[in-house]
Amino acid sequence: MFKSLRRVLFYIAIFVTLGVQGAPIDRRALVERNNPIVTSVDTLASLSVGNGHFAFTTDVTGLQTFPEYYHNGVPLGTQSEWGWHSFDNPQNLRIEESYKMEDFGHGHRELYATEFKEQGRARDAANWYRSNPHRMHLGCIGLEIEGLNPHDIKDAKQKLDMWNGMIAADFKAKGARYSVKTVCHPERDIVAGKVTTDKGKAAINLRFPYPTGKHSDDACDWKQNDKHQTELVSVTPGHAVLKRILDKTTYFVSIRWEENAELKEKEKNYWVLVANGKQLTFSCEFLKEQKNQEAETFASVTKKAADNWQKFWKEGAAVDFSLCKDKRAKELERRVVLSQYLLAIQCCGNTPPQETGLTYNSWFGKFHMEMIWWHQSWLPLWGHEKMLERTLNWYISAEPKAREIAMRQGFKGIRWMKMTDPSGEEAPSRVGSYLIWQQPHLIYLAEMVYRNLSAEDKEKMLQKYGRLIDETAEFMADMATYDEANNRYILKGIIPAQETLKASVTYNPPFELAYWYQGLKIANQWRERRGLGRNTKWDNVINKLSPLAAGTGENGEEFYLAAESAPETYSTLALISDHPAVLGAVGILPKSRLVDDKIMKQTSDWIWKGWNWDKTWGWDYPMVAMNAARLGEPSKAVDALLMDKRTNTYLKNGHNYQDGRLRCYLPGNGGLLTAVAMMCAGWDGCTEINPGFPKDGKWNVRWEGLKRMP
Repeated sequence: MFKSLRRVLFYIAIFVTLGVQGAPIDRRALVERNNPIVTSVDTLASLSVGNGHFAFTTDVTGLQTFPEYYHNGVPLGTQSEWGWHSFDNPQNLRIEESYKMEDFGHGHRELYATEFKEQGRARDAANWYRSNPHRMHLGCIGLEIEGLNPHDIKDAKQKLDMWNGMIAADFKAKGARYSVKTVCHPERDIVAGKVTTDKGKAAINLRFPYPTGKHSDDACDWKQNDKHQTELVSVTPGHAVLKRILDKTTYFVSIRWEENAELKEKEKNYWVLVANGKQLTFSCEFLKEQKNQEAETFASVTKKAADNWQKFWKEGAAVDFSLCKDKRAKELERRVVLSQYLLAIQCCGNTPPQETGLTYNSWFGKFHMEMIWWHQSWLPLWGHEKMLERTLNWYISAEPKAREIAMRQGFKGIRWMKMTDPSGEEAPSRVGSYLIWQQPHLIYLAEMVYRNLSAEDKEKMLQKYGRLIDETAEFMADMATYDEANNRYILKGIIPAQETLKASVTYNPPFELAYWYQGLKIANQWRERRGLGRNTKWDNVINKLSPLAAGTGENGEEFYLAAESAPETYSTLALISDHPAVLGAVGILPKSRLVDDKIMKQTSDWIWKGWNWDKTWGWDYPMVAMNAARLGEPSKAVDALLMDKRTNTYLKNGHNYQDGRLRCYLPGNGGLLTAVAMMCAGWDGCTEINPGFPKDGKWNVRWEGLKRMP
């Protein structure tokens, strides 16, 4: 009997792992039925093409004809991972001047790069290094039509063809019919287009802004023409090179065209390419340094883009909701397909992505290392682990800065920065510099990649990242403070993922405790795989780490607290706002000895009813869904993904809208894909098919190629 049961469970496990649920999914049909179509000038419906490290966002014309008009919508960005600029630093401000000494009871003083309210060099230094370097807008490519404004656009139809990576736009304007097609090269920073009209001459413009250096905007200052310049370096028939000079920053723009056309300067930093007929076909490459590159035409870029995108959709996993009877399934499928596309074009380069990707700047265009999990943890689950590996390489280059942070704070190992740029320099912050939940991300993400690799590639992965993981864990173990009176380790002197708590008084936040536990466990597994002995210090911390702290409600139920230091959690508005991070302790992470299932379920139920949902973020909803799935509450998991809240809104283009400042927020998209993968394929030890979807006959979710969560 027991052998038969084991055999049944074995085949169920295979069934779940392979996702074999009827006939193969028609990948092309799945993608194409979710292609967005725009029929008016909608500033929140901008469409983009890109390749993971470069992206080009268009308005309804298929190009960037109205950048000023789209300024407060989803802006028309042209951004790359290399395009950064810094303003001058005439005061010779040093990053060290932003450091503040703290004493959090770790037995030594700690220096943090923070912000200051008081006037002086410390404040000036913090502000300068916080906003510099900032990401640049590399330049707008728009239609050149005399006197055109957004209200002139009529009979518009713009479509994003995600199967082939092309935007096609058709519309009428000023008495003429226009057709525009736009594509992006899969490897180079090239946007290519074809413009046709039935009257007059086809023409485009190239307009270049000066950076703003502001916290959140399109990075376009159109009123500072005297602060930058655009020089014509060379021109030959069908090809020209422009040099951009902004303070100490330079880059190049190489533009090619196929028809008989003329490139001329209309005004400073404004160039026009006018064809001698009704069609203009061009390719435009943005380059950090001038170099001879193989010429690419619109046709060659179109072919390479189509090949690349079809490979992406065919080789990765797929989830099909078309057989579901729940009326919400169609919307969930739309979000899932569009999120894959958006994250692939904006968040899969050689550096971690910023929260608004390559569409526009947030936090000065810098990336937040606690968000890399939300941007990219879906990749190995969906069969795209190689795309995550590209970004993980950045940790190697950033190690010296991370080691420096740990050293100046008196800790062993390396402490990963929160807000940074390609250099790895830590941006001063009154919140970010005190966060720690970015620390185990490298361990978790490397493990997710490792699980998908061949035996040979696993060995290479161990050798490549083993030492970094050791050093990451060394900091984690050293930061855990031994509480001799209670024979346990605690975490203190931190701002947790729920950022409403203060570093000076906070200790033992629940998600960080659970993540420390899981991260150190994986780190010791990596040592064993490399033939090294387990680190006994790490094991000691694992074994004596504090369990999650609980409090008692009015009716005697126990709930987990926002931190052991916050017993007033459920009676204080600030503590039931922001991220309900306690749910990440089971959801993002597997269950552990630190967590009691009953108390976690009671906590989840209370949060569902009593949380301040108007003060949440896009990734909170996938986190709630993952928590519900692991706790065996699939209906709640689905309801969480589709909760009708402002920060859980997904625009026509698939972007997760937050508010007027963050009109797109890619961590929400990434979290959605991670949650859906878990809800379909499950997690280690789970043998149920589609454990995150109700078994009520309404959720016949079909999928292929998904991997389990740890």
